Amino acid sequence: MKNKTVLWSIAVAVAGFLFGFDTVVISGANEPIKELWQTSPWFHGTFIMSMALWGTVIGALTGGIPANRFGRKRTLFWIGLLFLVSALGSALAPDKFSFSFFRFIGGLGVGASSVVAPMYISEISSSQNRGKLVALYQFNIVFGIFVAYFSNLWLQGFDGANDWRWMLGVEAIPAFIYSVLIIAVPSSPRWLIIKKGNDEEALGVLNKIYTAENAQRHLDEIKDEEQSLVKTSTNIFTKAFRFPLTLAFLVAFFNQLSGINFLLYYAPEIFGRAGIEDPFLASVYVGLANLIFTMIGMSMIDRFGRRQLLIIGSIGYIISLSIVSWAFKTDASATILLSFIIVFVASHAIGQGAIIWVFISEIFPNRVRAMGNSWGCGTHWVFAALITLLTPVFLDEQAGLLKDDPWIIFAFFAGMMILQLLFALFMMPETKGVSLEELSKKLVRHEKND
Repeated sequence: MKNKTVLWSIAVAVAGFLFGFDTVVISGANEPIKELWQTSPWFHGTFIMSMALWGTVIGALTGGIPANRFGRKRTLFWIGLLFLVSALGSALAPDKFSFSFFRFIGGLGVGASSVVAPMYISEISSSQNRGKLVALYQFNIVFGIFVAYFSNLWLQGFDGANDWRWMLGVEAIPAFIYSVLIIAVPSSPRWLIIKKGNDEEALGVLNKIYTAENAQRHLDEIKDEEQSLVKTSTNIFTKAFRFPLTLAFLVAFFNQLSGINFLLYYAPEIFGRAGIEDPFLASVYVGLANLIFTMIGMSMIDRFGRRQLLIIGSIGYIISLSIVSWAFKTDASATILLSFIIVFVASHAIGQGAIIWVFISEIFPNRVRAMGNSWGCGTHWVFAALITLLTPVFLDEQAGLLKDDPWIIFAFFAGMMILQLLFALFMMPETKGVSLEELSKKLVRHEKND
C-alpha cells in the first residue's frame, strides 16, 4: 500500500480527536455549571451531562444513512461542522437549555463520526494493516481525551467564573482544521462501486492505494463479493446478518458495561470522593495512561489479533475493578485507588479501546456496512447515555442512591467483565489478516446455504 493511505487515514482519524475532546471536556464544566445554574441531580444528569450522549445515540443510529446516500467523505465533512458549531455554541450559551442544545449538536457529530470514520478507513486499508490504521481513530480519541484533561487543567483560573466556557470553546480550532483536511481525501472506492456503480472512479482511487495490478484485483474482489450477496436482502435486520449483528451488539454492550465512560466523564468527581487532593491533575494522569497504552494496543492489534487483545483486557478489567471496589469499600489509600484506576484504563486501552471500532467496521459486508456500523455504534452510545444519565442519581453526594457505597458500582462493572471474558473465549471470531470480502463469506449466512 502507498503512503497516501496512511495520510488519508490520519486525516479522517482526527474525527476521533474531536470525539475524545468533546465527550470528556465536559468534566471540567461539570461542577461550575452545577453551581452557576443550580441544576438538580436529575436535570444535571439528563440534560447537562448526558444530552450530548443522546445526540451521540441519534448520530450513531442515523449516521449510516448519509454515509450511504451522500458518501463517506461528504458525511465526514459535515461532521466537522457539527463539532465547530457545538464548540462555539456551548461556550457562548446564556442558559442551561441552550447549553444542552449545543451539546446535543456535538453529540450528533460524535455519534456519526464513530460510524463513518472507522468505516471509511477500513474501506481504504489492506487486510494486513487494517487493524492499526482503523485504530488510529481510537488513538485520536484518547489523545483528544488527554488534551481535554490537560486543557481543563491549564485553563483553570484563566478567566475566573468563565473558565469552563474557554474549556469548551477551544475545540473550535481542531474542528476547523479537521474540516479542511477532509476536503483532500478521496471517496471510498467500495462506496463508489456498491452504491454509485462508478467502477472507473473507484479504480482511480484504488490505483492511488495499490499498484495497478493489485488495484484491478481488489476491484474484482469487491464486485465478486457483491455478486455473491445479490440474493441477500439489503435490510440489515435479516437472518443473513444475524451473527455479525450479535457480535457488534455484544462488543459495544460490554464496552460500556466496563464503566470506562462512567470514569472518564466523572473523573474529577470520582477522584474527589476518593480523597485525592487534585482531581484535575489525577485526571491528566489517567489520560496519559490511556494514551500510552492505546499506542501499545495499536502496535499489537495486527500481530496478536482482536480476540486475543480482548481476552487480555478482560482479565485486566476484572482484577483492577475488583480492587477499586475494595478500595472504596475499605477506605484504602488514595494512592492504591488511583493506581488501580490507571490499571483499569490501561486494560481498556489495550483491549476494548483498541478493538471496538476496528471489529465493528470489518464484520459487515460492503452493501450493509454503513447500517451495520450504525447498529454497533448505536448500541455503544445508548448504553453510554444511560450510564451517564444514571450516574448522578446513584453518585450525587447529597441525594445519590449509592452516595455512601460507590464500591457497588465498580463491583457491578467487574462482574460484567467476567461475562465479557466468556464472550471473547467462546464466541468471538478472529478477524486479523482477513480481507473484508473474505470476512463477509465467513460471517454472513448466504442465501444458497438456507
